[in-house]
Amino acid sequence: MNLPSLETAQKLGLLPEEFAYIQEILGRQPNFTELSAYAAMWSEHCSYKNSILWLKKLPKSSPRMLAEAGQENAGLVDIGGGLACAFKIESHNHPSALEPYQGAATGVGGINRDIFTMGARPIAQMNTLRFGDLSLARTRYLLRGVVKGIGDYGNAFGVPTVAGELFFDECYNTNPLVNAFSAGIVETGKIASAIAYGAGNPVFIVGSATGKDGIHGAAFASKDLTESSIDDLPAVQVGDPFQEKLLLEASLEVIASGAVVGIQDMGAAGIICSTSEMSAKGQHGMRINLDKVPLRQANMQAWEILLSESQERMLVVGQKGREAEIEAIFEKWDLHAVQIGEVIEGGRLEFFQNGEQVADLPAESLVLGGGAPVYTREYQEPAYYQTFKKFNIEEVPQPGPEELPQIARFLLAHPNICSRRWVYEQYDSMVGTVNANTNAPADAAVVWIKPPQGGLATKALVMSVDCNGRHVHADPEIGTMMAVCESARNVVCAGGEPVAITNNLNFGNPYNPEVYWQFVGAIQGMIKACEKLGTPVTGGNVSFYNQSSTVGKDGGNVSNAVFPTPTIGMLGLLDDPAHRMSLHFKAEDDFIYLIGEALNDLAGSEYLYSYRQIKASPPPAFDLDTEYRLQEVLKILIRNGLLQSAHDLSEGGLWVALAESAMPLSLGFQVKSFLKLRPDAFWFGENASRVLVSVHPHQKEAFEDTMEKADFAYALLGRVGGAAMGVDGQTWLTIAEAQDLYNQALGQWMEG
Repeated sequence: MNLPSLETAQKLGLLPEEFAYIQEILGRQPNFTELSAYAAMWSEHCSYKNSILWLKKLPKSSPRMLAEAGQENAGLVDIGGGLACAFKIESHNHPSALEPYQGAATGVGGINRDIFTMGARPIAQMNTLRFGDLSLARTRYLLRGVVKGIGDYGNAFGVPTVAGELFFDECYNTNPLVNAFSAGIVETGKIASAIAYGAGNPVFIVGSATGKDGIHGAAFASKDLTESSIDDLPAVQVGDPFQEKLLLEASLEVIASGAVVGIQDMGAAGIICSTSEMSAKGQHGMRINLDKVPLRQANMQAWEILLSESQERMLVVGQKGREAEIEAIFEKWDLHAVQIGEVIEGGRLEFFQNGEQVADLPAESLVLGGGAPVYTREYQEPAYYQTFKKFNIEEVPQPGPEELPQIARFLLAHPNICSRRWVYEQYDSMVGTVNANTNAPADAAVVWIKPPQGGLATKALVMSVDCNGRHVHADPEIGTMMAVCESARNVVCAGGEPVAITNNLNFGNPYNPEVYWQFVGAIQGMIKACEKLGTPVTGGNVSFYNQSSTVGKDGGNVSNAVFPTPTIGMLGLLDDPAHRMSLHFKAEDDFIYLIGEALNDLAGSEYLYSYRQIKASPPPAFDLDTEYRLQEVLKILIRNGLLQSAHDLSEGGLWVALAESAMPLSLGFQVKSFLKLRPDAFWFGENASRVLVSVHPHQKEAFEDTMEKADFAYALLGRVGGAAMGVDGQTWLTIAEAQDLYNQALGQWMEG
């Protein structure tokens, strides 16, 4: 037998020192199947070898936590009443760059499998998407494919898409970001675990047959995109939502039967990942016969079967003696349930094909937290960071009164601000749930939880996804703190109490010291914000290598990394339907207030970046203690019934918040600036920790008393009413004009 060389190992993505380490672990040279297993499991996508040291620093504890980050397929928090919520966010960036429909669809399938392998029924999903310049035909092609993939898979699977975000910048031209979030509910006594133990217990592969799609998908996700990446198209998986729906029902039924010891989604790195992670966690091994794996392609080699990432598959460890019961449940749902091996003592994974042993590996050596390598990378501050700090607002031209309505129109129609109607109309937001979000627009999705014993829902999950990569690029620590806080602020504005987060850390190549500096700064910012808000990290996903390599004028490679984008998925709880809060104005003559301080600040704003074309600036002004106090006073106002509406200020500043509050019920407004600030800073600046609220005249005195006692900045802006959007005595737009601009812009872009 010709054993693989160092050159082969490097082609599989392994470093020379890793190849030597594998030989040390095995006490011999690996064969190609074994080497392929290590290459997949030690890829960045599976092992987190360049990030785990920093991830371990994230806060992970709270009284509600039922599983620490990394312990299970998804995060798990106690939500009371004998129920828990499993939730997680994951990326499918590289596959979506090559084949946007299947890349996005299988991302949705994979994240939902992570939820129901824990025994939880998925009840809501969200997504956060980043694309390049929308004027490019390729960007529109990618966006169409991704949105259709998410919509087709989610709608057919029967889980509503209840919220999301969409952002455009040319840094994402080649490498879009497609992050999928799912949340599910499980009774606390029925939680399943991804574990294998008990020598002699049967090991089943269940669900779809195994093919060659997705082979080396984990390795593909751990390298830069280049012009030759299209050759990696077989690494993109193909999904089947109808098969997944059957797998969901069968999995929940087999878990409820009590016949299952452990169960895990067969995602990245396929069989080798599930067998090694479950075995290592249970401190046992497995003996697997690859001949018994149901295949949909003939003559598959051992390494292909082990590494295939064919979708809609699970690995199930059952209780010995209950094999027939497990098989009967899956047969009922017209799915494969084939015993391919058994649990063994000793911690080794032994794989056989055609009567021969094709691999013999210690499970612990393959996995994160075991023998997988862990690295500390060098990092250094990039030169642009200090350049951005030198931004001077005095160098920005001040608009005159006649230009302000023009800016207002520009922002309402901008792709980063305008309505996402073109996207969300392709999603089913109501299927399978009692969703209260559709008819009451809010800063976060609100999904009511059906009580196990029946009756009316009185408790809801409140969820938000958020990150402004532009702010993180300008200052990773502050930008990430802002992302955590905005996602929490959205939950609070909808009436919820923030509980915990999941994160999707999208960065460039970790071997680039400047990229790694961004990553370290983001982790440090996340730690500070999560500790301040009491929202621990339940888990998530690290996605490095989000960059493209092109050939420069001198013939060398030029790397173009995306903005560092640590997406935050915030989970909150709403325990009283009376606290449900929406963002839109409710009635004529209600008073409009700004909570929080307006500053002479244009840094990091969409106005500065897109209208003025000034790209180099720090993030908007932000103070973590002020943010915390804002959220606390908002909770008091909402719980005391003092607000008619609440809407967070973000992209587009105060002007966009006013317009978005006015348009749902076609209620105009008349407002005035109250400080001697630049008009563009007052209306379009994006300094953080501010919320626009409306107050019924009967509650005006109680509202102001509460704000005075809280000693927090607030100011009266004006009143709701009329068909015009009046600003400082000038009509900027009518409601009808604003609605037309805002609602039609994205669709018009997509029509080219």
